[in-house]
Amino acid sequence: LGQYNDEESAAILASYENLSKVDEELEELKAYWHGKLSNLYVQTPSSEFNNMINTWNAYQCFITFIWSRAASFIYCGLRNGYGYRDTVQDIQGIIHLDPEMAKEKIIFMLSAQVDNGGGLPLVKFDHNAGHEDTPDDPSYAQATGHPAYRADDALWLFPTILKYIGESGDKDFINEVIPYANKDEGTVYDHLKRAINFSMERLGAHHMPAGLHADWNDCLRLGKKGESSFVALQLYYAMSVLRDFASDLNDTDYIAYLDEVQKVLGDTIQENCWEDDRFIRGFKEDGEVIGSKKDPEASMWLNPQSWAVISGLATKEQAEKALESVYRELNTKYGARVMAPSYKDHAFDGALALLFNGSTKENGGIFSQPQGWIILAEALMGHGNRAFEYFMESSPAAQNDNADVRILEPYVHGQFTESVESPFEGRSHVHWLTGTASTVMVGCVEGILGLRPDLDGIKLEPAIPSDWKTFTMDKVFRGKKLHITVNNPSGAEGGYKACYLNGDKLDSNYIFAAALKDENEIILEM
Repeated sequence: LGQYNDEESAAILASYENLSKVDEELEELKAYWHGKLSNLYVQTPSSEFNNMINTWNAYQCFITFIWSRAASFIYCGLRNGYGYRDTVQDIQGIIHLDPEMAKEKIIFMLSAQVDNGGGLPLVKFDHNAGHEDTPDDPSYAQATGHPAYRADDALWLFPTILKYIGESGDKDFINEVIPYANKDEGTVYDHLKRAINFSMERLGAHHMPAGLHADWNDCLRLGKKGESSFVALQLYYAMSVLRDFASDLNDTDYIAYLDEVQKVLGDTIQENCWEDDRFIRGFKEDGEVIGSKKDPEASMWLNPQSWAVISGLATKEQAEKALESVYRELNTKYGARVMAPSYKDHAFDGALALLFNGSTKENGGIFSQPQGWIILAEALMGHGNRAFEYFMESSPAAQNDNADVRILEPYVHGQFTESVESPFEGRSHVHWLTGTASTVMVGCVEGILGLRPDLDGIKLEPAIPSDWKTFTMDKVFRGKKLHITVNNPSGAEGGYKACYLNGDKLDSNYIFAAALKDENEIILEM
């Protein structure tokens, strides 16, 4: 409404006088969506999984990709642009379906990175790369309401760009020159180096990234010099991603630097954050531990456990213990709580989650976005049954017979679900525009289905329910068609026995892109 003047509107209306135009446009609309969604089509024994991955989760990823979290905040006057972390995370959900569409938005978000390596907390709709104010300028806070950088914003670039280059094979992208938000320009590689540098120049007392204005959890304020274990694990992961790029570019000096600082970071996380069967959530500025198992409230947090696995930092023993602790202390019939017990009597000053009733939102609720990370973490460990259990607990498609409790549509993820302390346990909120769409899609595609592209090809490593005896995947990968059949006669959850490409047995479950034909038959025996 309100997009065109009378003359322009009249021309549009006149173009529909011949009603055959309606049929043409309907066919165009169908072709558009089928063209996008057909780039991955799975047939598994689970109708709920098929419906979400083939259609509804994929569709929600595109809607969220287009709108980010912007639209849901505009009408209540809270946002006049795109949130940095929100938008970069949202891109991940559509990369396997339309890498070119993703590239355009990645470039836009790189152009919203400040020359110091941090991201603009809010990127205006009329963003003018190279000429924007930053949180270092009082005018930026006045215009956007964001007074400071967040610790995690630029770190989301690493998995997103890795996924894009892996899916597309566009290795040249790493050398593409893109402006910074405020001044100067640099290659994508330079942008990523500066993102690492941003974190390394802002370390706290334990040599971990400072909390700054907030990490992913906007209700957890550890203080400007407090430290977040979640962001530390993100940084550890980012260093691994950038090391692969550096290796591909033969940047030996930078590889040596990354190896040195990553070891120091890994050692300090292990020394200061591991506590028997879990990783703590972080430190306040005064050194107080947040998320210790000794705490009467908020003693167990979800994200450090899943990201200890995703980042590659946790040993196998730690990963098994941490994931078991999550299942024991956080899991419910509707998914894993973001932390527990809820804050009630023992919150610290920066625990803004106390503003919410226990078991809602960030105060011990089932925050939906981290469900994708716990699905992925379990899958990376080969725990197919547990990964699928988390999927089903939080999947909209599994709630068709529970609509009077869940309230939201049975085909769309919401932001959070009320949990065990609420009289409305299972009721979900804030549908459509949530990062859940992207994280659950990634958790299912890379985790459960095991489709993991990298710089040179794709690894097939499903982690599935042991009662899935066979399933198929049709995937378009770098313009080539892959028809993948996974056979699981012995009821395995993970691992593989043999992998065949076009009749030839491969040495491993990794397929080099260079070995692919236009049409490919792939068989994976679990």
